[in-house]
Amino acid sequence: MDAPLSNDQAMTRDSLYGTAAESTYAGITSFMRRRYSRDLRGVDVAVSGVPFDTATSNRPGARFGPRGIRAASAGIAWERHWPWAFDPFDHLAVVDFGDCAFDYGVPHSIPQSIEAHAERILAAGSAMLTFGGDHFVTYPLLKAHARKHGPLSLIHFDAHSDTWPDEEGQRVDHGTMFWHAAREGLVEPSRSVQIGLRTTNDDAMGFAILDARQVHRRGCESIVEAIRARVGDNPVYLTFDIDCLDPAFAPGTGTPVCGGLSTVQALEILGGLRGINLVGMDVVEVAPAYDSAEITSLAAATLAMEMLCLYAARHKVVGAL
Repeated sequence: MDAPLSNDQAMTRDSLYGTAAESTYAGITSFMRRRYSRDLRGVDVAVSGVPFDTATSNRPGARFGPRGIRAASAGIAWERHWPWAFDPFDHLAVVDFGDCAFDYGVPHSIPQSIEAHAERILAAGSAMLTFGGDHFVTYPLLKAHARKHGPLSLIHFDAHSDTWPDEEGQRVDHGTMFWHAAREGLVEPSRSVQIGLRTTNDDAMGFAILDARQVHRRGCESIVEAIRARVGDNPVYLTFDIDCLDPAFAPGTGTPVCGGLSTVQALEILGGLRGINLVGMDVVEVAPAYDSAEITSLAAATLAMEMLCLYAARHKVVGAL
């Protein structure tokens, strides 16, 4: 008799490694059926959500992004991520750490709660793959990562620069994070790059900008070469705002802008970055209430898997580069 199917691997799997089939339409929806755990001993990457969206400037709803991405990931969790030649889960011990806890009623305490959440994970020796939430969450995450790794190269996929000034320094705003990050030395603009932009901000603050028109006109290989030349071997934090994708491919987001990247273009560019010194990563601004047939959540889950493959290729898989 065949062995019974394994169900609810988020709770029942014995090993943190490997990929096994489970019904795509049933069971507990951890990210990619990884075990839910707050035990970080031996963990290479902790996946966690930050369900915060009150810094958004248009449509709210990204607080449901972590849940939406996890649910969509169930449909792709049964096999090795294509087109990579290895399964990252054969090489990385990955857990779903659950979501960051904070008090929504005390909004100015939330950045500190996110930073402390990241500090706990990084102090245990695990890397982080984080799901937003709106894009503000990247700012406290960068603080924790820069404290561990030093000034970072930022690879930033977005429709917006998120470098609008906040001279008073008091805003909890998803459009000001990288203005603060650059001024505070968390990231090095001269070694950082923003991809897919298609909104106007006259002050680039020293970041290299490969806007959406350049991606469409130059092609993915040229964009990959430019990103590699910019970041070199510096520690990289990779942040992907899902609105980098055109609304045709990602309608489920709070601030959609026409003219963006296709899902294929985004995946091709990410896949071409194999070998970068990736130390932290996030996917943000998925708002399932505005989605159609879960295509935005599915895109986010697939992009997150591409990031895990990049991390494994650099840190775990001998000969993968």
